[in-house]
Amino acid sequence: MARLSEQCECFAYGLSGSGSDWVTVKFMTVADQKELPDTLERVKFSCLSWTHDDRGVFYNCYPRQEGKADGTETTTNLNQKLFYHVIGTSQSEDILVAEFPDHPKWHSSATVSDDGRYVLLSITEGCEPVNRLWYCDLQQLSGGITGILPWVKLIDNFEAQYSYVTNEGSAFTFRTNLLAPRYRLINIDLQSPDPSLWTTLIPEHEKDVLGFVACVNYSFLLVNYLHDVKDVLQLHQLRTGEFLRTLPLAVGTVVGVSSRKKHADFFYQFNSFTTPGIIYHCDLTSETPEPTVFRQVEVKGFDPSDYQTVQVFYPSRDGTKVPMFLVHATGITLDSSHPVFLYGYGGFEASIQPYYNVAYLLFVRHLGGILAVANIRGGGEYGQTWHKGGCLGNKQNGFDDFQCAAEYLIHEKYTTASKLAINGASNGGLLVAACVNQRPELFGCGIAKVGVMDMLKFHKFTIGHAWTTDYGCSDNEEEFHWLIKYSPLHNLPLSSSPAPPYPAMLLLTGDHDDRVVPLHSLKYTATLQHCVGRRPGQRQPLLIRIDTKSGHGAGKPTAKAIQEEAHIFSFIAETLGLSWRD
Repeated sequence: MARLSEQCECFAYGLSGSGSDWVTVKFMTVADQKELPDTLERVKFSCLSWTHDDRGVFYNCYPRQEGKADGTETTTNLNQKLFYHVIGTSQSEDILVAEFPDHPKWHSSATVSDDGRYVLLSITEGCEPVNRLWYCDLQQLSGGITGILPWVKLIDNFEAQYSYVTNEGSAFTFRTNLLAPRYRLINIDLQSPDPSLWTTLIPEHEKDVLGFVACVNYSFLLVNYLHDVKDVLQLHQLRTGEFLRTLPLAVGTVVGVSSRKKHADFFYQFNSFTTPGIIYHCDLTSETPEPTVFRQVEVKGFDPSDYQTVQVFYPSRDGTKVPMFLVHATGITLDSSHPVFLYGYGGFEASIQPYYNVAYLLFVRHLGGILAVANIRGGGEYGQTWHKGGCLGNKQNGFDDFQCAAEYLIHEKYTTASKLAINGASNGGLLVAACVNQRPELFGCGIAKVGVMDMLKFHKFTIGHAWTTDYGCSDNEEEFHWLIKYSPLHNLPLSSSPAPPYPAMLLLTGDHDDRVVPLHSLKYTATLQHCVGRRPGQRQPLLIRIDTKSGHGAGKPTAKAIQEEAHIFSFIAETLGLSWRD
């Protein structure tokens, strides 16, 4: 979490202790990097949005609660509020500008418009891609920001998502999924806000998903599309939405964009499974603007031509075609001899695109392996339809997709079940545990990181209540029956049952994980060892790795990240019988 002020005078940044989601916001001056005394505590799931006078910043925090608040607690996070902090004052003087006492599970995020005149408030409840949208005209505040803002409720329902792109006066452009599961751009005039007067600027694409959109050089839109899980970058006219050109881009992912409406140039960063990172610069003032390489990461001894990336589409249980990336040494023979590391996620409309990971390439190069990334349903690879096909009552579709990926890899002679390791984190940890429970004979090893394992009680801890939009909630009878069918903790076989032995299992968690609290992994491991580990036929290890001063994963120190990956791939190599190759 970090944000530079509009005039580039001050820099706000967040610090997290031991990997917790709790953040302390600090400030420094840009000119001399002098740290300011301003400190904001109890910040979590927060925006950081500066007013254009550089006087202060909007941010979110939670009220104080009994007990600890260091990431080791399980207390439910409720009643988030929006404040405005004025630089040079203490947090106790911060101005409360929005709260929702009748809706304790609501979250909000403030965005100051490109012209600095408006502040927009996006309100969500849970993780579903829908939000309410309120705004306040800051120019109408004669005395400045002094209390709860006079919010105008432009959209006051949870029927669709509206994300601010830019505005020209009162005419605003939003990215939305309203009547568009693959998203589109619309214009709304605040002076004529009736929905019948809204207009489409860029319509929904017939196949590709509209991703991020940024306004550049006042009159252009930098538009991203996701085409079969690969990024496409285009330029459009802001006024008409007219397509101008496609920017050159290899097969991979745009992982970051730096641009402002008032600037004539922009930067974007690209990487892929075999591209560590390239930052491109593009100047729109030139007659024929072409992106040029601004910075490029070079890894000593690494030659991308040694590796091959292919995308396949395999059938799932119901016939749905599911995309999967495969990365392996160039020119391999398909003889069922290769170990495979199969990764999946499949939740919360998150798209798993190509990305560079040193540990994955070490597995491919030095353990003779194949990396497989299955883009299963529940993610956002093909928009909301793909997401809804793998969430709530359709969650089993994602598990089927993942198991069919394993079957495809075996059938096509990439590997065998005994050489197949599966991996996922968070919702992906749930995926791994559920699939091992359902098909233990299909895998040689399962790595479940910080997984959601107790699907009947997840909503009772920290921010778990927000996930009910993707999973459902056991308090509801119909949804209870969805969850009990696959909840990893509740579907482990009895020690006396005739079920086949389990593959090697390694669970990972952190003692300061206040996103998916450690009790999920601890309860599952204890039950796994009790029910499965005591069987005479169980030969493979069933272990858990508990990291200290570590959270859900974000911001993990490099030394800890290296150690964790070393433990994971050592476990895989040992249990699958792999040997190191120079």
